[in-house]
Amino acid sequence: MRFSETKLKGAYVIDVEPAGDERGLFGRSFCKYEFSRHSLKTDVAQCNVSFNRRKGTLRGMHFQLPPREEAKLVRCTRGRIYDVIVDLRAGSPTYCQWLGVELGRGSTGHGSRLTADHGMLYIPEGFAHGFQTLEDDSEVFYQMFEFYAPEYASGVRWDDPAFGIIWPLPDPIMSERDRAYPRYIKR
Repeated sequence: MRFSETKLKGAYVIDVEPAGDERGLFGRSFCKYEFSRHSLKTDVAQCNVSFNRRKGTLRGMHFQLPPREEAKLVRCTRGRIYDVIVDLRAGSPTYCQWLGVELGRGSTGHGSRLTADHGMLYIPEGFAHGFQTLEDDSEVFYQMFEFYAPEYASGVRWDDPAFGIIWPLPDPIMSERDRAYPRYIKR
């Protein structure tokens, strides 16, 4: 596996380094030893799958409040997504900055986007997370390093001017809950 720290400290694009032959490919997508060498969480609490029927579906921007903040490892296992994180850690040098990474098989990148064809995005605690699907029938697999706690679940607006996120597709398909999140108040 190849770990590339992003401009947002603690967030990594992690590429699977597949070995291939006439049968196809094989590679590790998680290794406790490799993650601990990079000071990343290693105790997975639960795994989740999100299936999204239509291109343009946007889910986010989600996070859990203290003391149940969650780190995530996100991978697109079918289709392609534009995965976005926002640093909400007060006092961080990248506070309120965002990063977008295209994940999924055949990711080509557009402009200055980071891409990860067989890769993942590691999201540390204190970040909001969301994604927009770039293809119909996209599937996202999450490894969560904290249990879901509905009483600590929260979110911020996907189009909040405090962040200025540039999403690749206009007029996203969203849940009412995600559309109703409040604007972020900087601390």
